Amino acid sequence: MVEIVDLCACIGTRAHYFSLRSSYMSKDQASPESAPKAPDQAEQAASVDTAITTEEGVVEPTPIEQLAQQLTEATRRAEENWDKFVRTQAELENLRRRSEKELQNANKYALEKFSKELLTVVDSLELGLQAAVGETSDVVKLREGMELTLKQLNSVLEKFSVRAVDPIGEKFNPDLHQAMAMQPTTDIEPNTVVKVFQKGYLLHDRLLRPAMVVIAQAAAESTRIDEQA
Repeated sequence: MVEIVDLCACIGTRAHYFSLRSSYMSKDQASPESAPKAPDQAEQAASVDTAITTEEGVVEPTPIEQLAQQLTEATRRAEENWDKFVRTQAELENLRRRSEKELQNANKYALEKFSKELLTVVDSLELGLQAAVGETSDVVKLREGMELTLKQLNSVLEKFSVRAVDPIGEKFNPDLHQAMAMQPTTDIEPNTVVKVFQKGYLLHDRLLRPAMVVIAQAAAESTRIDEQA
């Protein structure tokens, strides 16, 4: 009899346990509608793009704004570096051209000083020919020898691009001529070279020595000047 009572008590305890368990399981298996929803992509994007306000009330930029600022700064630095690169390239190109020009001029006008020294020899020979007058055999031979020497010297100078400036009958050019005097005349147009005291010379396009000349002047102008004096 006692065993039957204990068995009934045990069965009652187990029934109460299963009843409590089933009630708890029913609460856990509530409807999906009551479960919290996960935020969708639009809400996440909105939350990312929302400015963050600190406790001090300072509004901090959003991550997207920070990226935009970084991109703007990177673009500015890239433009500055590109401008520096372009300027440097231009300076290097100018330096290269200037160096090439200086090297060409150095080769082109390397004989400038030497040519100037030879001009005095040419002047001496020309003056000697002017002084060698007479028909004696000695004077004739001397003149022929000086003419041959002068011809050879002029040929050497021309070979190295040294050209004489002998502007007799030409218009006065202040870049190539040096006026030593003015001669009143009515037969020749004013500012025309009527006499050359000393020839000028060019080395390529560079003036070694200007020609010393006398230029024509209108006679009426000289008369008026004398009257005013």
